Amino acid sequence: MHRSLTTALLASLSVLVATACAQGPPPTTRPAPDTRPVVATLVVFVTIDQLRGDYITRFGSQFTGGLRRLAASGTHFTDAFQDHANTETAPGHAATLSGRYPVSTGIAANNVGVNDPRSPLIGFDDAALGASPFRFRGTTLLDWMRAKNSDTRFMSVSRKDRGAILPVGKAKGDVYWYATNGTFTQSTYYARELPAWVRAFNAQQHAAKYAGWTWTPLLPDSAYSEPDSVIEESGGIEVAFPHRVPTDIADAFRVLAGFPVMDEFTLRFALDGVRNLQLGAEPTRTDLLAISLSSTDAVGHRFGPDSKELHDQMLRVDRYLGEFVDSLFTMRDSTRVIFAVTGDHGMSPYPTRLSTVTPNPGAMYVDLNAPFGEMLARLGALGVDTLQVAMSDGALVIGDTASFVKANLSPDSVARAFAVKLRAVRGVHRVDMLADLARADTTADYIALRWLRMFAPGGTVRFVTTLNQFNYMTGITNATHGSPWNDDASVPIMFWGTPFLLGTFSQRAHVVDMAPTLAAVLGIQPLERIDGVVLKSALRP
Repeated sequence: MHRSLTTALLASLSVLVATACAQGPPPTTRPAPDTRPVVATLVVFVTIDQLRGDYITRFGSQFTGGLRRLAASGTHFTDAFQDHANTETAPGHAATLSGRYPVSTGIAANNVGVNDPRSPLIGFDDAALGASPFRFRGTTLLDWMRAKNSDTRFMSVSRKDRGAILPVGKAKGDVYWYATNGTFTQSTYYARELPAWVRAFNAQQHAAKYAGWTWTPLLPDSAYSEPDSVIEESGGIEVAFPHRVPTDIADAFRVLAGFPVMDEFTLRFALDGVRNLQLGAEPTRTDLLAISLSSTDAVGHRFGPDSKELHDQMLRVDRYLGEFVDSLFTMRDSTRVIFAVTGDHGMSPYPTRLSTVTPNPGAMYVDLNAPFGEMLARLGALGVDTLQVAMSDGALVIGDTASFVKANLSPDSVARAFAVKLRAVRGVHRVDMLADLARADTTADYIALRWLRMFAPGGTVRFVTTLNQFNYMTGITNATHGSPWNDDASVPIMFWGTPFLLGTFSQRAHVVDMAPTLAAVLGIQPLERIDGVVLKSALRP
């Protein structure tokens, strides 16, 4: 199944996003001066990769830093979701500041997210590392801000390329991510060489200082309820504390992304960007700083959402954010800063271990590879070009249908027949043709709604498969996410700043609501039709 993804899926899903290159931010004509005072000089949007919705409340009593500050003196929506089906990093980040679902942004999966060999990484010869937002469609909050004031400055940073690129859409400028040589860089989509301040930061070799770092729990053992020797974790290797970064510099650079200190490193770079770009320093404009912290995702995948390591990671990201906020407020007036915090997706526990947090009795691995392989073999024998047929994340994709026509086969009939076969596989919850989902009652069927927010009927995706809740696809060896079920879709939504009310809200909220809410606060308008709405209950009168 994954073999087909890199060939047919990349080709066929590109049909869904073929217009991406032709669309972009609005013209950069200078708007008429706006003499009204700005509400804030800096918006800081933080996405914590794999921040499941319950983590803030589950670990919050032990927070002492940034997450505690934002939750205790800000607005916290506890019933919030990335309300689409393929809950992965790229679709989630594309939704954060666009106010739109994947079916609109064109970012449907990680593997058809930002990868772009035509935009190589500065300082690297490997075309496979190239990245750009060429598939992204439409605008983001940054474009709306620039339409009001073309002097608006911004920076977006992450350990991951997709985490840095997608929140700001097609905007060119200060967009940076971590490279395995221990530096922050960007691709040639943005510039031909790195700015002097980035080169100066990299020259200090901050990443090298983490070589040999030992990860031990922040708190006494009595503060953690999770066991520390679970065989499912970390592939059965080095499952218990302590965990060490290699002392060899090159090895340390390569694995640093999997340790909590990667978040500290990212925030350090973000602060350097605030200083050098003078973000939030001008009282007549509002700037944007987008930060994506990726270590929670790395730790969650390696050790799972019920692990002692994940618990400790959340304590550390809280403290790292606390240090960041304190440092930021020494540079900028805190009353002129707005924070927004969310996650790009949630997380599900290992199927082979009973979770004490989200009970998953009967969870199992489901094999779709065998029936898919059988179907490919039959189609190949009939003369069908099987490189045009792919299964990815439960979606059956059929690209060029010419070989089907030549073989006197209907692609939709083939898809329906295969869907019947998959429905009989143990562990499969449902298989839905996209054409059928278009007629579903989405007010009562949130799984159908989330798939329709992922793919449009009439495209190359013929059907989508949903496993029983907590089931994984066969072949996945780490803990994972990606399903339309609530554990994978659940994330917190938090706002902090003078325009927002203090309190915890139980009303349903969606990540696509965050950009229009921030736009309302800033007194600007989206430049296109969006899916989100203003969360008015969060705003002060």
